[in-house]
Amino acid sequence: MTDSNAAGDRRSPLEIPESRADAFESDDPRIRLAESLRSVIQFASTSTASDEVFADVARLVSKAAARLADEPHGRPYDGSAEGAVGGVHHGFLSHSPVTGPLNALASKVRLEVGEREVSATVSYGDAYEGPPGCLHGGFIAAIFDEVLGLAQALSGSPGMTGRLQITYRSPTPLNTELHVVGRLDAIEGRKISTTGEIRVGDRLCAEAIGTFISVQPGTFASMDVNRRHAGD
Repeated sequence: MTDSNAAGDRRSPLEIPESRADAFESDDPRIRLAESLRSVIQFASTSTASDEVFADVARLVSKAAARLADEPHGRPYDGSAEGAVGGVHHGFLSHSPVTGPLNALASKVRLEVGEREVSATVSYGDAYEGPPGCLHGGFIAAIFDEVLGLAQALSGSPGMTGRLQITYRSPTPLNTELHVVGRLDAIEGRKISTTGEIRVGDRLCAEAIGTFISVQPGTFASMDVNRRHAGD
């Protein structure tokens, strides 16, 4: 197996801000909308309000949805919303369902990129609950896929997830700052190997081993074209 040091000048830093929301002004209407939707998702998952209140909120949300439905639609960004494509275009940074500031499905994530690893700090609210008081295992898999995907992109020849193996070591709490690390370990031909972990303080919550398969840039470009014409 060839160690990742052999990547040499193939490795290029990811051009991503520490916080993906930093790419926008705080009063950007798209950021404000995503923040509002995150609040609705959070409060709707915990509220014990009366049926009358829920009915009123449902009317408001339905009105907002109808307002957006009447406007033009499309994908106003380039590239992919998956972190494994690592830095191909600014657009994917914004719309990722795992870390995108414009996607209300995503919690707010702060990132730090090193030479061979990517670190993330994130907290998940009650809407992401699996076991009582703990993060759903599916979201653990999602944040690993994103962070390890960004780490493997440091190889300079980013690819797509081939295999993601997760070991759950201890419960991962909600409403708590989680530290996620993804490391670029090795490159063998088209295969890029990564490892990662999630910790709360010194406690290990989960570990991951990810294998990514590098693809030609034209593959992503072709997928992007197909997406753009899917609604034609």
